[in-house]
Amino acid sequence: MKRRLVQVPYHLGREDATLGTGPPLLAEAIGGETAVVERGESFRNEVQASMAVVRALAAEVRDTLDGGYHPVVLAGNCNGALGTVTGAGEDLGVVWLDAHGDFETDETTTSGFFDGFALAMLTGQGWTAMRRGLTVVPPHRVVHVGGRDFNPGERERMVAAGVTVVRDDAAEGVGELSHRTSAVYLHVDLDVLDPSEGIANEYAAPGGLSADDLRAIVELVYTSFEVRAVALTAYDPRCDAERRIPRVAASLVRELVAT
Repeated sequence: MKRRLVQVPYHLGREDATLGTGPPLLAEAIGGETAVVERGESFRNEVQASMAVVRALAAEVRDTLDGGYHPVVLAGNCNGALGTVTGAGEDLGVVWLDAHGDFETDETTTSGFFDGFALAMLTGQGWTAMRRGLTVVPPHRVVHVGGRDFNPGERERMVAAGVTVVRDDAAEGVGELSHRTSAVYLHVDLDVLDPSEGIANEYAAPGGLSADDLRAIVELVYTSFEVRAVALTAYDPRCDAERRIPRVAASLVRELVAT
């Protein structure tokens, strides 16, 4: 199956702002056929605009799969996962690589940062009316890899909900997930990489994966499951003056996703 890059050049619903400027540079480095998601609604507030982007992305991913292509989503925000999973079909598991938990809700957040709710929303927590019609993945079908910068209590809430949380040895978590589902969505927040590989964004934290570690985990996922869609997210070029992150992303997609 040929790949199609799906650019989502938005940050909190705003086009071409901060994290939203990363997808075009990633697409340029990777190369190949590309579609660009358009929000389709006028901007009223961050939550409304972000969810409009999510729904437009769901339609684009669905069209990409219907056209016989493998979707490689390049998104500013992690909440795009709600759209990608909705467009990719039912009964999916999730392998989520990220330095952060993204498991806050309106009841636990102290920052109000909407993108910090992404994985919690995907597993059915919070923002019920705004999520109506979007796919929910049960927490026991989620493996979180590479986290090291959790908010207070966040990791504990993830584990209590049923999410499998592993630091860098993904094999056990992936093995357990393979008994629960045969198809997954693979989410790669690029700040899962150690800053020595390149600084993906202002939230990058030490102690992350090497590029080789990341490549090995992605290869493991692709050999263990049918990967319906993969996303690379949260790249802010302002933090990466040497443009190292697009090179890592291009290598990852060309060597593994393409095969």
